[in-house]
Amino acid sequence: MSFRLEMLQVARLAPLVLGEAAGLVHGFITAHRLDCGAWADRASRADLYYTVFGVEALLALRQEPDWERLASWLRTHGSGANLDFVHLCCLARCWSAVPESAGSLSEENRTALLDRIHAWRAPGGGYHQRAGAAQSSAYGTLLGWAAHYDLRSPLPEEETLTGCLAALEVPGGGYANEPGLPAGTVPATAAAVALHRHLRRTPPAATGQWLLRQQHPGGGFLAAPAAPIPDLLSTAVALHALDGMQVDFSSYKESLLDFVDTLWSAEGGFHGNWTDDALDVEYTYYGLLCLGHLAL
Repeated sequence: MSFRLEMLQVARLAPLVLGEAAGLVHGFITAHRLDCGAWADRASRADLYYTVFGVEALLALRQEPDWERLASWLRTHGSGANLDFVHLCCLARCWSAVPESAGSLSEENRTALLDRIHAWRAPGGGYHQRAGAAQSSAYGTLLGWAAHYDLRSPLPEEETLTGCLAALEVPGGGYANEPGLPAGTVPATAAAVALHRHLRRTPPAATGQWLLRQQHPGGGFLAAPAAPIPDLLSTAVALHALDGMQVDFSSYKESLLDFVDTLWSAEGGFHGNWTDDALDVEYTYYGLLCLGHLAL
C-alpha cells in the first residue's frame, strides 16, 4: 500500500470521533477549494502543496473532488518545469489520486517529471529539498521515494536509502533531518520510520520510546526535545509512526484528544499549534489523521 493510501485509510476513521462536526470540516475544506479545482494556500493562491491536503482531507470524509476540473488544472503544470522539488512531488501525488476516468498524466510528462525529481537526488542516494545538497535529508528522501511510488516507477538503487537512514540516526533512537545534526526531530524520525517500513526493514527498537518521550505534559508531541510547545503536524506523524511500529500509546489517548480539541475551531478547521491564529487545509488534514489514530 502506498504511503498516501496508508495515511488516508487511518484519516477516514476521524468522523467516528468528530460525529456531527464532520459536516463543519467538510464545509471548511470545500470553502478553500478554488473554481479551478485546486486548493488555496494561506494567501488564497492555488497551490499544489495545499491541494494535496485538500484532496486527502475530502477523501478522508468520504467525499470526492471535482476530478475532471482538478485534472484540467494539474495539466497546466505539464511535467513541472517551473516547480521546486517539494511541488514536483506534490504534482506526482495529486496525479496519483485522480481516477483514470477523469484524466491522467501523459506518459511523456510522467517520464519528464521523474527526470526532474531525479535531478534532486543527493550523492548518497537519498533526496534533499535544497538544490545541490551534498547529503540527503529525511524529509526529502521520503518525498522522493513516495513520488516514485505515486508515478508507478520503482526507485533506482533503492537499497542506498538504508545507508542514508543510518547517517541520520542520533543517540537515543531519534533521527535528525540531515546528517551531522546533534538532535533528532519528530517529523524526521517519523519519516525515517515510514521509509524503514516501506523498505521492509524494522526500525530500531529505541525509536518508539524516543518518540514517546517527545510528548508534552499538556498533550500532543513536540517537534524536537527543545521545542516550547507541541504542534499538530508533529503529533499526527508521531502517532502514525508509533502505530506503524505497533507501539502502544493508548494510555495517552485522553490527553491527546484534549490537545487536538484545543486546536479545533468551530469554523471546521484546525490550528497548527497554540500560537497559530490561522486555519488551513494542511493542518486540518493533520487533525483528521490524529483523530483517526485516536479512534482506533
